[in-house]
Amino acid sequence: MATPHIEASKEEIAPVVIMPGDPLRAKVIAETYLTDYKLVNQVRGMYAYTGYYKGKRVTVMGSGMGMPSIGIYSYELYKFYDVEKIIRVGSCGAYTKDLNLYDLILVNGCYSESNYAYAEGGCEEHMMYASDSMNLVIKQTAEMLNYPITIANVHSSDCFYHEKFDYNQLYHQYGCLAVEMESFALFYNANILKKRAACILTVSDNLVTQVETTSEERQNSFLRMIELALESIL
Repeated sequence: MATPHIEASKEEIAPVVIMPGDPLRAKVIAETYLTDYKLVNQVRGMYAYTGYYKGKRVTVMGSGMGMPSIGIYSYELYKFYDVEKIIRVGSCGAYTKDLNLYDLILVNGCYSESNYAYAEGGCEEHMMYASDSMNLVIKQTAEMLNYPITIANVHSSDCFYHEKFDYNQLYHQYGCLAVEMESFALFYNANILKKRAACILTVSDNLVTQVETTSEERQNSFLRMIELALESIL
């Protein structure tokens, strides 16, 4: 059964999905880590691949940028493809000098000023949370792999560029250590559809120290995050 945005049949999508923002990163993940993988979606260039990681069937699919985009794909995966778990893997900008480039963050909750939840279902909450059970497994897996990881709240923003913005308020009021653009919608969809979701982020720039990575460095430095997500599904 296809949707307006996913051409795969229901059987071609695994119950567990790893979801980077960039569809080309989904391609790299499949080619690097999966065996017997198959391209199951390329509508609008949003590649999805289903294959096996160490014998575990998994789908890797891009989400696009921003809450409306991941909102569409995660909703359809949960609602129409019987996906049970989605792990978002992405980049973030740090709101504190205590986070360095390439540090890993396991998102506990995310604050957003977005109207996504209100528009979708009349929800007026501005904090959404990851699945505790998934975060516990990811935390234990990180310890097993000896990958240092920070468990924290983040800010899910509708805007990548801000003309006037005070991130210190979000840091102090909501404990947001970093900013990204998708997790709020993913967590909301998981909540209303009784599914599970988690998010692992890699720090790609720091708004305090003004250091940042190049696109090539981001591609190469995200390997630990991908490996952590894949090992966690085992």
